Amino acid sequence: MIVNALKRIVKHGPTLALFAIILFFAVADYLHGSGNFLSARNARVIMNSAALVAVPALGMTLIIIAGGIDLSAGTAITLCGTVTAVAFRDYTLPSTESGAALWISLALGCGLLAGLACGLVNGLIISITEMVPFIVTLGTMTIFLGIGLVIAGESGVVSERTTTLADGQTISHLPDWIRSLCYTGSNTDQYWFPLIRVPSSALIAIILGVIVAMIMHFPVFGRNIVAVGSNPSTARLCGIRVGWTRLWVYVVAGIFVAVGALLYFTNVKGANPSEGTGKELEIIAAVVLGGGSLSGGRGSVFGTIIGALIIKTIASGCTLLEIPNTYTYIIIGGIIIIAVLIDGLRNGAPKWLFDRIR
Repeated sequence: MIVNALKRIVKHGPTLALFAIILFFAVADYLHGSGNFLSARNARVIMNSAALVAVPALGMTLIIIAGGIDLSAGTAITLCGTVTAVAFRDYTLPSTESGAALWISLALGCGLLAGLACGLVNGLIISITEMVPFIVTLGTMTIFLGIGLVIAGESGVVSERTTTLADGQTISHLPDWIRSLCYTGSNTDQYWFPLIRVPSSALIAIILGVIVAMIMHFPVFGRNIVAVGSNPSTARLCGIRVGWTRLWVYVVAGIFVAVGALLYFTNVKGANPSEGTGKELEIIAAVVLGGGSLSGGRGSVFGTIIGALIIKTIASGCTLLEIPNTYTYIIIGGIIIIAVLIDGLRNGAPKWLFDRIR
C-alpha cells in the first residue's frame, strides 16, 4: 500500500515539483527580491526559455523512449544555428525586396538540412554498427562543435544584417515574423494572439508536443519505438526492424534540433558554436524529470515540457534573487541526479528501500 502511494506521488511528481518551485521562488522573491517573479513579463521570459529547451527535448524524448541517448544535441543545435546565421548574414536580401522570401526560405532550409544531417549521422552509425549511443553521440558532439567553429570562423556570428537603400531607409534581412518568434515584451503586435501574449516560441513547442504525442499514440511507428526501447531482442522476434526504427528516431529528433536551433537563432539574432556544450544536459534532464526512463520504453511529452519549465523556473528565480550562475549550475546538476533517482524509484530501486516499506 505504501509502495503504491509512493509510486503515485512519483508519477505526478514533475507537476507537483513545478508548483512547489514556483511557490518557493515567489515567496523568496517577495521577501528578499524585487517582487517581479510572478509578473506577466517574467512568466513570458520563462515560457520562452523553456521552449528553447522543450523543442529539442521532444526529439530527445523519442530517442530515450527508444532506449538511446544523444549527447550531441547541444552542439548540433548551435551548429544548425550557426549555419542559419551565416546563411542570413551572407546570402539573403533585405526582407522587403522582391525575391527575399526565396532566399530566406533557403537560409531556413540550410538550418533544417543541417539538423537532418546531424540526426542521420547519429542514426546511421548507431543502427549499422550497433555501437552504444552514449559513445557515438559523445564523439559526434565534438565533431559538430568543430564543424560549427569552422563554419563560423572560430568566432560568433552576428546575423542582424541591414541594408541602407537609396532613400536612406535601413532594412533588415530578418523578416519581422522571425524576429518576433522569441519576443517577450509588451508590444501586442509581436504575438500570434495579442490578448494572451504567449511567446510564439512557446506555442511552437506546444504544437510540436501535440505532434509527438500523436506519433507515439496512433501510428505503428510510435508503438515500435516503445517496443524497441523496452526490449530490442523481443522487438526483433516480433518482426520490428530495430535498426531502421532507431535510424528514423534520430532523424526525426534531428528535425526537432533544427527547429530548436531556429528558436535559438531568433532569440540571440546570431549564433556561437561554443555555446552548445552543456545544453544537452538541460535537454536530457527535462526528459527524465518529466517521466522519461533512461533504460528506455517510457517517456511523456507533457512531462518533458514540465521538466523544461522546472529547469528554467529555477534559473529565473536564481537570477531574480541575484544568486550567482555558479550556484545555479550546482542546482541544475543536483536536479539531474534527483531525476535519475526518480527514474530508479519508478522501477522499484533502490531495492533495500522497497523491501523495508512493503
